[in-house]
Amino acid sequence: MTSKSDIKKVVLAYSGGLDTSIILKWLQNEYECEVVTFTADLGQGEELEPARKKAEMMGIREIYMDDLREEFVRDFVFPMFRANALYEGVYLLGTSIARPLIAKRLVEIAAETGADAISHGATGKGNDQVRFELSALALNPDLRVIAPWREWDLQSRTKLIEYAELNQIPVPKDKRGEAPFSVDANLLHTSSEGKVLEDPAQPAPDYVYQRTIDPESAPNEPEIITIGFERGDAMSVNGEKLSPAMLLTRLNELGGKHGIGRLDLVENRFVGMKSRGIYETPGGTILLAAHRGIESITLDRGAAHLKDEIMPRYAELIYNGFWFSPEREMLQALIDKSQEHVTGEVTLKLFKGSASVIARESGHSLYSEDLVTFEEGSGTYDHHDAEGFIRLNALRLRTFAARRKRLG
Repeated sequence: MTSKSDIKKVVLAYSGGLDTSIILKWLQNEYECEVVTFTADLGQGEELEPARKKAEMMGIREIYMDDLREEFVRDFVFPMFRANALYEGVYLLGTSIARPLIAKRLVEIAAETGADAISHGATGKGNDQVRFELSALALNPDLRVIAPWREWDLQSRTKLIEYAELNQIPVPKDKRGEAPFSVDANLLHTSSEGKVLEDPAQPAPDYVYQRTIDPESAPNEPEIITIGFERGDAMSVNGEKLSPAMLLTRLNELGGKHGIGRLDLVENRFVGMKSRGIYETPGGTILLAAHRGIESITLDRGAAHLKDEIMPRYAELIYNGFWFSPEREMLQALIDKSQEHVTGEVTLKLFKGSASVIARESGHSLYSEDLVTFEEGSGTYDHHDAEGFIRLNALRLRTFAARRKRLG
């Protein structure tokens, strides 16, 4: 077992907020070690430079501030969306999919700086501690992970403030009282939990929503957009080719304007409890509808149904923190194989909280007007064939019915 004295340098996932600033100082005090800070820009929409200045003020010499938006969407969000992943049928996994990337970068920085450990600010009740640590241990099993919320006795807001003041950590006036709820944000979504949201019998206050307009207040005229796909990944919006991060940013703007992507969910955490969260995923909601739209004409029925069967398992692996597991990688290989012909264009109508597919076309389409038409076709399909097809499929049902009749 590694002792505190064995830890000489720690890489901390650092936001610059009060909690991670306290953790930074606590690591310096308790472990008497050097701290390296890492701040990730995942499109959370906050100014990150104050985090650098605060880290410098606290004596940090090695400060990493990385713009990971493109990598986040390209290598994590897009692969997940190829699977149409939804946890418990509705959640688009916005927080879950960001954690393996943060953990990956923490591990990389630890190798670059010769650190003995990494540290995070996730609490002992949530899923994020599991996601960070499973990802880190999958990438470097020899690296120690320090989770202050599982070690210290600063279990109240009052104690955190007192610790900050004792250690001369600036506490802004608006941070002295408890926030009405906690927020996690990235380019895919915002997640709001806790405090005013803890009673699932009470509707969420309007002020909780940050990225989307109230659908009732959204424009009274629908907006028609087109999204182009290549091999399962969105490549363009309204004919304009965009990078992954820029494309999701564009869809967020469109979805937010029309009140798309709100979700009020009571979910089952991996650690065993239920929690209530308010999620806003405007661009992701549009992207999911569009992706399923293009798959509807380019995927074979067997492939499409198999994807739908494995999707809950795939989504649960991501939610529970197993992005770097062999089973997730195996499922990803299957999913990616299915996307070879998922290329084409989808047209959607955005209107008062909904994103509806209204047209889809592809040079790889399996849809045949000749087969489906109610008019006289080319003769490829013989209606008489259906009789034998039905009789064969009914054979076991007729046998079952005969037994029931025989036995009364």
